Amino acid sequence: MLHELLLALLGFTGDFVLDNSSSARRRPSPAESVAAGDADAGPAFRLAPDLTFLQPSERSAIERLISLGFYYRELNRFATESRDLSWIQSSVDVSSPNADITLKGKVRKGSAYRRAIGNGIAEILSVYRSAVLQVEQNLLSDPLPILATVTHGLNKFEVLLPPLYELVMEIEQKDIKGGQLLNLLHKRCHCGVPELQSCIQRLLWHGHQVMFNQLNSWMVYGILQDQYHEFFIRRQVDRDEDNESAQSDVADKFAQKLAKDTSLTSWHSGFHVSLDMLPEYIHMRVAESILFAGKAIRVLRNPSPGATLQEPANQSQILKGSHRMQSFTGGSGALKELPNFSNISAEELLPQVEADKVDAMLKQLKHSSEFHKRLFESAVSSIRTIAANHLWQLVVVRADLNGHLKALKDYFLLAKGDFFQCFLEESRQLMRLPPRQSTAEADLIVPFQLAALKTIGDEDKYFTRVSLRMPLFGMKSSTSQKDLQKSNTPDLSSQGKASSELALDGWHSIALEYSVDWPLQLFFTPDVLSKYRKVFQYLIRLKRTQMELEKSWTAVMHQDHVDFSDYCKDRKNSSATQLRRLRTKPFWRVREHMAFLIRNLQFYIQVDVIESQWNVLQTHVQDSHDFTELVTFHQDYLSALISQSFLDIGSVSRILDSIMKLCLQFCWSIEHYETGANMFEIDHITEEFNKKSNSLYTILRSSRLAGSQRAPFLRQFLMRLNFNSFFETTARGVMNSGRLRPSTAGTQL
Repeated sequence: MLHELLLALLGFTGDFVLDNSSSARRRPSPAESVAAGDADAGPAFRLAPDLTFLQPSERSAIERLISLGFYYRELNRFATESRDLSWIQSSVDVSSPNADITLKGKVRKGSAYRRAIGNGIAEILSVYRSAVLQVEQNLLSDPLPILATVTHGLNKFEVLLPPLYELVMEIEQKDIKGGQLLNLLHKRCHCGVPELQSCIQRLLWHGHQVMFNQLNSWMVYGILQDQYHEFFIRRQVDRDEDNESAQSDVADKFAQKLAKDTSLTSWHSGFHVSLDMLPEYIHMRVAESILFAGKAIRVLRNPSPGATLQEPANQSQILKGSHRMQSFTGGSGALKELPNFSNISAEELLPQVEADKVDAMLKQLKHSSEFHKRLFESAVSSIRTIAANHLWQLVVVRADLNGHLKALKDYFLLAKGDFFQCFLEESRQLMRLPPRQSTAEADLIVPFQLAALKTIGDEDKYFTRVSLRMPLFGMKSSTSQKDLQKSNTPDLSSQGKASSELALDGWHSIALEYSVDWPLQLFFTPDVLSKYRKVFQYLIRLKRTQMELEKSWTAVMHQDHVDFSDYCKDRKNSSATQLRRLRTKPFWRVREHMAFLIRNLQFYIQVDVIESQWNVLQTHVQDSHDFTELVTFHQDYLSALISQSFLDIGSVSRILDSIMKLCLQFCWSIEHYETGANMFEIDHITEEFNKKSNSLYTILRSSRLAGSQRAPFLRQFLMRLNFNSFFETTARGVMNSGRLRPSTAGTQL
């Protein structure tokens, strides 16, 4: 009977111990176990009912012992199934259309974390088997074997095997794996039984071995080893590699472009932190540091593919830019100074010593018997610092980040004022006509090249990266000089409505593009470049408006001098000329009022906003050696440019657009002011400008803007505008007439 009992303790039933569970006939699925409820949750081993020679106390003790055999059998089944790799088919018929489906179905059943827990369960069961063997030896050596020997030898397992059985049942029924499994084990560790706590901590240690292996692969080599989607770092989009391989017959150029886009996407949005698999005892901040470190290591470990893919595209862009310039300059030697990453190796970007240091830190954590949260976070922070420093070295030093920042400031923020002044002068006559939808961009290339020939030297190696673009635009928004001459109607209400709804004119969509190569795409993302384009379009409209106001003054003053000369020569027959001179004087007060506002706004943006924020950014670039810090500083720089220029306030930006549009309409209208219709329209433009400028001043001086920290130099701008209280008086309604009174407006001059 005692040998029957020992066999039952190892899960083998017979005539003495019976298995009453349905598992003796058919093992139920986890879903069936859940549906069955708690009826089958308890031990299913029972003593045979015909054993009449046993006392009730002996039967109770034996049934308590044989329940351990049931728990052992179920735990052993779980460990065996979790560690079984027979489901992997060594040979798969790839040509079969269902091969991928079958293989994918098999892969989804696996779990590296559950296999690790199975290894831990097997360790505990091996200790249990050794205890059973020791009990058997004690029984054989004892001349009078008694049941108490068995009870005494296996007493400690009565507090271990039942909770472990409940644990594996919950894992199977809820299909728990990955980080969720670590969470479950971490919660079960907090119990009042030291032996059970030690066992579950050992299981958690086995689970952490898998996690640290994945961390090592990700943070040392930049490789995501997560076949079963259990790691908390996950790809943004699971790509079907088999489908990609089926596209091998596509042209090489398209394949290279696809690979380049994939490389950029993997940095910007290719990976993310999966909250479902993130253990609760790992903070989100730490997980994001792990995410960044792995992505940085991927970049540093694989420089050649990115450089090789970028090189042909870069050469084509350089040749395209050089052909533009060679028609005027005969070529430029500055192209030789462009950085070349084709010969850079991973060893240069990430020395093996640094990689070994990261590997040693992770191995030290892996070999620790317990998971120490503080040590883990400290190690992750150190690894992130190493990755960020080397990425900073690559982007800032090797790729000359500061030079590209300066180039973006020169061209997108109009720091090269002489170039854009020349460009606007060369294209002034062109922009007075409506843009042609099919050739607008090509028409602008010629004045753009002429301006570059006159102002850009051969030493500027960044100009070849700048290209002019004219995105698709709606012709209905065109209000150029030719359209103004056709739309001179007395319907003031419709004109006023149109002036507030239409854009500046048909040329308002002029934009610049900047070509960036690897690894600068990590810093200059499409979103960053779009913000630069947004600021550029605003600044170029402002500068064009300022130039038109100056040109109109120059042209009409020249005509005024001619008229005055004619008047002096023949005072008797020049009454019409003198009358025209008297009628235009109020217009010049309006023009000066417009120019005063535009000049101060331009000075505020270029000096108070751009230059001050540029100095702040340069200080950060010089002091920081962390790539992520630089990205943050640059984002703050762009955000400050947009917010302090009021581009993020819809009401202010619409008023500014309307003011610039009115200024252009005024400049084009005064050249034909002899007709009554034009006089009528100029009066309307003046009235609208007064309303818009007063509204602008009222909004800017509000406590929400002037009293906030979003625009620290706004008060200086308002002081320059209202140095003689002209704007304040007008905004309060003292001056309500449509046209400026000479006596009042004269104080502004």
